[in-house]
Amino acid sequence: MTQIPGKRIRVPKWIHGRLCVVRVEAEAVILDADTSEPCLEPATLQWLDELQELADDGDIDALAKFGEVFVRRTA
Repeated sequence: MTQIPGKRIRVPKWIHGRLCVVRVEAEAVILDADTSEPCLEPATLQWLDELQELADDGDIDALAKFGEVFVRRTA
């Protein structure tokens, strides 16, 4: 898969599930032609979608391998 040309940076992304929230660092690209904001490549978007499925399923152990997980608790 061809990568988009530009400067690669890490950006925080939050994935929200019913039982938890996970903070991950995703790779983004600052385009040479448009430096106004970082863009995500298709592979990164697919990875974030996979993490969203894990969050929707409440798979906290799997999510913990990729980022910091915050579990929702009742007061």
